[in-house]
Amino acid sequence: MTETIGQRPWMTAPKAAAVLDALEAAGGPDCARFVGGCVRNTLIGRPVSDIDIATVLTPDVVTQALEAAGLKAVPTGVEHGTVTAVSGGQPYEITTLRRDVSTDGRRAVVAFTTDWAEDAQRRDFTLNSLYARRDGSVFDPTGHGVTDARAGRIVFVGEAQARVREDYLRILRFFRFFAWYGAGAPDAEALAACEALRGELKTLSAERVSKELTKLLAADDPRPAVALMHRTGVLGEVLPAPVDIARFEGLVALEADQLFECDPLLRLAALLPDDQVGAVGFAERLRFSNAERDRLAQALAPTPALKSWMSPKEIRRAVYQLGPKPFRDRAKLAWARSEGTAATMQWRGLIALGEGWAPPAFPLTGEDVIAAGVPKGPMVGQVMREVEAWWIDHDFLDDKLSTIEKLKAVAQGMAF
Repeated sequence: MTETIGQRPWMTAPKAAAVLDALEAAGGPDCARFVGGCVRNTLIGRPVSDIDIATVLTPDVVTQALEAAGLKAVPTGVEHGTVTAVSGGQPYEITTLRRDVSTDGRRAVVAFTTDWAEDAQRRDFTLNSLYARRDGSVFDPTGHGVTDARAGRIVFVGEAQARVREDYLRILRFFRFFAWYGAGAPDAEALAACEALRGELKTLSAERVSKELTKLLAADDPRPAVALMHRTGVLGEVLPAPVDIARFEGLVALEADQLFECDPLLRLAALLPDDQVGAVGFAERLRFSNAERDRLAQALAPTPALKSWMSPKEIRRAVYQLGPKPFRDRAKLAWARSEGTAATMQWRGLIALGEGWAPPAFPLTGEDVIAAGVPKGPMVGQVMREVEAWWIDHDFLDDKLSTIEKLKAVAQGMAF
């Protein structure tokens, strides 16, 4: 019996139909099929986001066919056979069937083919080596893709070490797909290959590693996958030691229990050591954005320490010092590390108070300080800091006149 996913809306939508019509006008019926994640996810009842297409047509013919049909063709990876069609504003990645000519673990030289089974043999996992025709019938060249997808088995196509040696990023991809789609015990051969070749991860570009790591941590529950990475030494190849598995697992559990949004970057922070300088170096090494780098650094700063039993006044002080978003990150990390559920209400109240309070602006300016008799120069900043500390100690006193009186007293007591 032929496996089928039926004709789903994402397949029959006019935008997708226009792309397939354009390709078939150049290559005839069944010259192009849906491939990979869209087929896999439909088969197992998961949402479909990206829609990829495989074809026997070469990139130049694909480009000509798309343009002849009035569709935009973007040469996103022509050397590897990939052209992106834009139909109705939606991208469709179209890749010519191919086989590897040579690989070095980071990049591959490919040759085009018209053999669907040959194309499947160069793909990473059996559950990704699935193709679907326009009528929904599924082509499973490895013979295991459908059953592995449904069973949650992440299995390399062919010999595991050979697949990994073709592209060492597949080590991280194995754990990423296990986090998203895996069930039960991991495939022993795949795990052994990843462990044996984990040292080669250092040969990969920083951008590829950070992107794959972020995707992995975005899974609903990446704890089993991360635990496997830790056990096999893979995690130690991409993260600085010591890795805080307990805090990470606590955060993921906390997100589920409290219905917090899944936060891959904060999950990464939970794994990292409490080392602000080290976090900056790690983020820069892996080419994270400046905003991501700063967020990691702020989340892992050494002070102030947050505790579940903090008073409202102490919470407001911490929010003012850190800023609302870093305060929330720090509170979640501290909560994730705490044991038991006895303090749950306190932590929830702490975060709620921090989110519901807008830090006020310090009411004085440098001009106010100079008007109080302080000469221009470094003394202005010193006086400002002393008065601000008093203002914070008085719980952000909403009385500018009192603050000015304090300024005058400080200014009078200083020797200029």
